[in-house]
Amino acid sequence: MVKKKIYILKKDALISDILRDCPKTLEYLAEYGLFCISCPLNQFDTLETGAKIHSMSDKALQKMINEINQKLKKDYGKSNH
Repeated sequence: MVKKKIYILKKDALISDILRDCPKTLEYLAEYGLFCISCPLNQFDTLETGAKIHSMSDKALQKMINEINQKLKKDYGKSNH
């Protein structure tokens, strides 16, 4: 079994790039109320911009990123994506 490189979520990444490069993040972002797949602005907004549009503080954004990255690390350790 070949492991893929672990995807690292970053606040300055375009949401459309995040969803393209790691579709699993869609589920995790939705857990935080960010339903980015249905937003027409996902091709223009970064994760940080999208979070701020939804009134997420810098602290909450960083906490979300850290938690999602931990989940992705576990996911990538289990299977291929």
